[in-house]
Amino acid sequence: SSPPSNEPIADNVSLSHSGLLRCPHRSRYNCTMVPTVQWHDGAVRLLDQSRLPETVDFVDCRDVASVALAIRELKVRGAPAIGVTAAMGVALGAQSITASEYESFAKELLSICDYLASTRPTAVNLFWAIDRMKKKMASLRDEPIVSIKAALWKESQAILEEDIALCKAMGRHGAELIKKGQTVLTHCNAGALATAGYGTALGG
Repeated sequence: SSPPSNEPIADNVSLSHSGLLRCPHRSRYNCTMVPTVQWHDGAVRLLDQSRLPETVDFVDCRDVASVALAIRELKVRGAPAIGVTAAMGVALGAQSITASEYESFAKELLSICDYLASTRPTAVNLFWAIDRMKKKMASLRDEPIVSIKAALWKESQAILEEDIALCKAMGRHGAELIKKGQTVLTHCNAGALATAGYGTALGG
């Protein structure tokens, strides 16, 4: 089956007076977390971090070129968030490939992967996520193209879910090490905006 045209990660989100977003999915997000990347209405929806903090705005990327531009122009920031975005970009690009046999499909998808990989040469998670999507495709070479497309979309969603779960786990384990009155100094961006949710150091 193909990915749903509307599969929001955080639907029914509303803007609060503080500029944060209220999200009903408390099992996945905390109540003030802004979703940085999600699949919405057949597009990769990104929080436009280049406009923060003055404006909370989202960009809907409906083709690979838009995803690549968003990564290159720093609309999405933070290694984990970039990785998730790249995976969704690969999945998005796969849906537009018209090839009906594997070799032609794979050639086009690998070209998409190379294009996305060129957007941020120093982003480790970018290459990791793209490589994972490549391996997923290769593992399905005997499957129908429509099934490969659906599997790539599901893999991108799995990468998103895993990132959120890892952030929550890091926050949970880290909290056990911090005593009352202690403070934590983080380097680089360890908050929710750098990831698909929660943050690597501030989760939980």
